[in-house]
Amino acid sequence: MAIKMKPAAKRYSSKPTELIFATLDTKRGYRLGIKTDRGILDVERAAKLFRVKAPVTIDEVIAGADCAPLKLLADRALADPRGKAVLVPESRAKFGPAVPHPGKIICVGLNYRQHAQETGNPIPPVPILFNKYNNTLVGHRGRIKLPAKVSSQFDYEVELVLVMGRKARDVPEEKALSYVFGYANGNDFSARDLMRATSQLMLGKTCDGFAPLGPWIVSAEQIPDPQNLKIATYVNGERRQNSNTSDMIYNCAQIVSYCSRHFTLLPGDIIYTGTPQGVILGYPRDKQVWLKAGDKVVTEVEKCGALEVTLV
Repeated sequence: MAIKMKPAAKRYSSKPTELIFATLDTKRGYRLGIKTDRGILDVERAAKLFRVKAPVTIDEVIAGADCAPLKLLADRALADPRGKAVLVPESRAKFGPAVPHPGKIICVGLNYRQHAQETGNPIPPVPILFNKYNNTLVGHRGRIKLPAKVSSQFDYEVELVLVMGRKARDVPEEKALSYVFGYANGNDFSARDLMRATSQLMLGKTCDGFAPLGPWIVSAEQIPDPQNLKIATYVNGERRQNSNTSDMIYNCAQIVSYCSRHFTLLPGDIIYTGTPQGVILGYPRDKQVWLKAGDKVVTEVEKCGALEVTLV
């Protein structure tokens, strides 16, 4: 008598393998989203629908929550007719910052060779670090209210952003990328006149909304070489920046290692890795036309999607 064998159960990795994450801004607060071919899975609503326990925020995932239920929920939502109710079309999704509660927002200045050249600065002998604060964070399709009472020289800066996934202290360069959870698209929005008002950059970098981040976080194994990504900026549809992360002076591994030698990096910390040439500051003074209310700025990082903000 032949014995019918049940098909092997599908196994899911507990790690964030091949997942693309978003943070949805919902009435329930910031909630985890998973990018699929048919929209963004609202994980919390899917977990209730299919009665599966799963992490419901990106903070939980970065902290090490089991990701196997996320893959299970995505598969069920795509296969089950009821899944349509928990899949949000990207065009209708309201995004929060991809990492809404980072412990640290670290930025690297003058980290592209051609950007240093266009601004008349020497190649820095070590990474130039500064920071932003959580008030600067804004999500995809967000709005930046320009602080027009104190500044008039607003500028874009497309950047690859690292999202840390493990505690890192004094890590060697050859192991540094293993501490990265994933990669995202960021805009180090800047007020150039405030930056140059003193020897410190802080005022020109930390106004509300000056750190757009998103729409996605791509898990690290999907970008095995972060030093070969196209990177660009568009203002009202006109391309202003067009480069590749290969032009970085200090690569992602060097940045993580350098930071970790000076202070401890924790899961959820984010690092803006610098911007390429093409910023308004790099234009001749008679051709510098600063951003203004009504402008739409779109930054693109290959594999990490397009991040759009509107200035008001």
